[in-house]
Amino acid sequence: MMKPCITEPMNDEGVTRLMEYIIITGVLLVLMIVMMVTINATIMEGPANKLRYHAFVDIGNGVSTRIVDLYVIAPGNGTIATKFDIPDEVAGRDYFVDVGMTGASQAIEVYGGSIRSRVAIAGIGATKGVVGNTTGAGWNMIQYDSKGF
Repeated sequence: MMKPCITEPMNDEGVTRLMEYIIITGVLLVLMIVMMVTINATIMEGPANKLRYHAFVDIGNGVSTRIVDLYVIAPGNGTIATKFDIPDEVAGRDYFVDVGMTGASQAIEVYGGSIRSRVAIAGIGATKGVVGNTTGAGWNMIQYDSKGF
């Protein structure tokens, strides 16, 4: 004779909790990956770019002042040269300094990557032409020759 088969309901509680942990862990991993990608741009690069821009403005003003000071004492006939130092790098990156005409006036443009600053050469822009470029590495030189270059 056959015995009746009595089945007890299955207990799915263990599987349900495992799936819950896997889903929550997956969502948290996705959020962590999104945060790791965006945190560099928002917390690191944004403030560093702001620092670079203001440092570039300061460097441009310093170079402009040195040029004006040299031209104030420049001889009517002859040459004069001076060396000056600017920071080797700003916020861990190299940069370039260009001096020359931008439109109708002379300006100093300091740039590195996508950050640029432009500073007008105060006081001598209309009377004496200024051209040249440099980088932050090493010593830099400003030369004046009454005959021109």
